[in-house]
Amino acid sequence: MTSPVEMQTEQMNSNPRGGKIIAVCSPKGGIGRTTLTVNLAVALMKKNFTVSVLDGDFQFGDVNLAMDLKFSLTIKEVLEVLKSLDGPSLNNYLAVHESGVRVLSAPERPEFADLITNEAVNKILDVMISQHDYVVVDTPVGLHEQSLRILERADQVLVVTNLEMAALKNTKLYLETLDLLGLRSRVKVIVNRANMDSVIKAMDAAKILAEPNPIYIPNDFQICSQSINLGVPFVMKHAKSEVAKGVFKMAEIISGGNSPSSKKAKKGHSPLSKLFSKKRS
Repeated sequence: MTSPVEMQTEQMNSNPRGGKIIAVCSPKGGIGRTTLTVNLAVALMKKNFTVSVLDGDFQFGDVNLAMDLKFSLTIKEVLEVLKSLDGPSLNNYLAVHESGVRVLSAPERPEFADLITNEAVNKILDVMISQHDYVVVDTPVGLHEQSLRILERADQVLVVTNLEMAALKNTKLYLETLDLLGLRSRVKVIVNRANMDSVIKAMDAAKILAEPNPIYIPNDFQICSQSINLGVPFVMKHAKSEVAKGVFKMAEIISGGNSPSSKKAKKGHSPLSKLFSKKRS
């Protein structure tokens, strides 16, 4: 019987398409961004897509921890072969999860993040999307030049929030900034822990954020906490739980139930260049 890893390898070697980039982001820490990233990746894998994850939190990435991956090579080592990087050579630097999802890890030390340039990230993403149907990028908290460049390249931007007032306030500002940058049309708002005990209800959150159709992920602190501590995505071990069903539904919405489209056309001049040129002047 063919394993998920073997199936992923066969599909990567025979798939000439360019994939899609999904950027997962949040304006506040501790609301489940990384947990949703890894579970979404596995959920898409279960739909027979080829999937990889880029841990884009280059200072304090936790994707390896969330997937219990013990792999010594990271994006830092990829930089050493960047000029000759292609699909086959990149495979040597990707950790392979038992689900078949492949992961390019963040550096082991936060100071190494300074070595990772926008040009390097672009080259690496180019190679990753040439090999996979979906590349899911876990971005750091907040808005930074490098993470904004990733959001600009993304086909879909998932903004994760919850029902805490501070999270909703920051999310509203985050969405307004993305709107100013011309990126709002790519955004899907994810309300995590949507039925948590809070004076703010899920429908209230949608009104506060002026978001007519957010994706709601149910609350299950015990399953999610166990998933994080063990490094086992809950869509694998607790696939029939309500929180896992929420992630599977999110994967269905994001993929549209269809195969990924052909390689994206080149995008025009970056709307971010104006923002950062002003910042530097």
